[in-house]
Amino acid sequence: MLLVSALSFSMLSLLPGSIAHQLAGEMASPEDVARIEQQLGLDRPLPERYLRWAGNAMQGDLGISPTTRESVSTAIAHRIPVSVQLMLYAQVLALLIALPAGLYAGAKEGGTFDRIVSSTSFGVLAVPTFVFGLILILVFSIGLGWLPATGYVPPGTSLLQNFRSMLLPALTLALAEAPVYIRVLRNEVSSTLREEFVHVARAKGMSRRQILLRHALRPSVFGLVTIMGVNIGHLIGGAVIVETLFALPGVGRLLIEAVTQRDFLTVQGIVLFVAISFVLINAVVDGIYALLDPRLRRRKRRA
Repeated sequence: MLLVSALSFSMLSLLPGSIAHQLAGEMASPEDVARIEQQLGLDRPLPERYLRWAGNAMQGDLGISPTTRESVSTAIAHRIPVSVQLMLYAQVLALLIALPAGLYAGAKEGGTFDRIVSSTSFGVLAVPTFVFGLILILVFSIGLGWLPATGYVPPGTSLLQNFRSMLLPALTLALAEAPVYIRVLRNEVSSTLREEFVHVARAKGMSRRQILLRHALRPSVFGLVTIMGVNIGHLIGGAVIVETLFALPGVGRLLIEAVTQRDFLTVQGIVLFVAISFVLINAVVDGIYALLDPRLRRRKRRA
């Protein structure tokens, strides 16, 4: 996280132009620009600015946005629920698509269903995320009129309307993530079904459904859990596009607004927030391994 924050701070500071010019206006004199730079601390050396910012960030203070005059921490905190809700919905929808498709394709390795799922997954992976969003808007909003194309309704206002406003954005992200999950789960299931304990279960007369759900599924989800943790970065990147496309007031849209306004303090705060989230989520994934695999718990107790 320290490395990410230092690199992003340096790269943002090296970009041409200055927010002081934007705040001062096109007709501002060099003296006016210099005065604003002094007020914002932009006249200080880069290492000094970074150390001051990092020291404040460790105390939860990410600074004040020079464009909106709002606390960066407060701005991010207000938009976190929308982004978290979007990513949770997307993960749930992606798993609802991937689990049955990947499980059945792995059980029918080489069959017609497996070939159809594999070909479809490869094709979907080649489509950019925003294209899914445009197609869904065209079909379900403009064509059928079932769901709103843009806007956000908080859960406190109406749970039903909140779900309707989040369904298309979440489905857009889910369609981009599901093919990866399907491929991983399919390969894991097909490999697990060749293990000796599965042959023993078949010899005992267990049905295919029992073998898949009781014996093959659990050891096959380790790779899927790993991909879900690592994929958080990709999910956040997709959320930036989706939140902008569907006009959702989340962290991704805040990032786009900060970039266009050259509000590098807000950009830096969001980068740090994303880095912390990525590290924490992967730590949680490591903890989930111990819940899924009893061997890890026994090994930890012996240690």
